[in-house]
Amino acid sequence: MTLTHRFGVAVFKGLTSLLCRIDDAQLARVPDQGPLIVVTNHVNILEIPIIYTHLQPRPVTGFVAAHRWDSRWLRWLLDVCGAIPLRRGEADVAAMRKGMEMLKAGYLVIVAPEGTRSGHGRLQKGHPGVVFLALRSGAPVLPVVYYGGERYRDNLRRWRRTDFHIVVGKPFYLDADGVKVTRQVRRQMIDEVMYQMAALLPPAYRGVYSDLNAATKKYTVCSETDCEEVQSQFA
Repeated sequence: MTLTHRFGVAVFKGLTSLLCRIDDAQLARVPDQGPLIVVTNHVNILEIPIIYTHLQPRPVTGFVAAHRWDSRWLRWLLDVCGAIPLRRGEADVAAMRKGMEMLKAGYLVIVAPEGTRSGHGRLQKGHPGVVFLALRSGAPVLPVVYYGGERYRDNLRRWRRTDFHIVVGKPFYLDADGVKVTRQVRRQMIDEVMYQMAALLPPAYRGVYSDLNAATKKYTVCSETDCEEVQSQFA
């Protein structure tokens, strides 16, 4: 990391620690090397600096809405952090190619399949962009979810710190198993990814994926040991 990058990481880590009591113990489960697609829920702006700084010193990048570069200050910050601009509402091939380049270089690439902040912390419908990235790159997918941070504005008004919880799941791969990846198949794949995330959250935060009995596991592949643990989450 450059000196500017190190300074920025230290500042944001310090600021978020002032705002929150961050329960990050499970981040020790994140593999310490190799490419990895980290899929997360997107509650508000708070989790972005928290997950980015707490995954250091692993090389980390992620997709951020392209319009954020319209701000001069944000443009500088996003460029320092190596974020990847993503044009929403379209198939942004350039962004996906950049994501695959970063995976090949051994980066953790953070993707929020919901696409936009929920504000309330309950899972929204996932978008299938990450399916393309996972299938084309062959990189493993790791679900990492947060809860508690949706209360930080109310707590800040009361001069209280917020309990911010991070939960890490088990890595898995997406495998089309030889079938043509149609729109319907992509929809099932992303729903399977989202159910993996939902299973890590307390029931009140599962949103549209609250019914774990509706989850399928046709396209998710993991090691035998990891699959046993994942299956138990849906029991």
